[in-house]
Amino acid sequence: MQILYFAWLRQRTGIAEESVAPPPGVATVAELMAWLATRTPGHAAAFANPAQVRAALDQDFCGPDTPLGTAREIAFFPPVTGG
Repeated sequence: MQILYFAWLRQRTGIAEESVAPPPGVATVAELMAWLATRTPGHAAAFANPAQVRAALDQDFCGPDTPLGTAREIAFFPPVTGG
């Protein structure tokens, strides 16, 4: 699975993207964020407040309870505002 990080998530993780193979039991977006938070101190900082992180699974916005299924890509980014 390809993980993409945008804005301050990229700054905190120190990377723009990475390929990962989540362990069994990581089945939702929320579980993936929790697992990613254990990888490095930067990941822990990026996912310290999951409520402030938005996600898109294969380029479709999704919520934390969304199953990962057979997704090939997930992007994490801050909330989007307009004006």
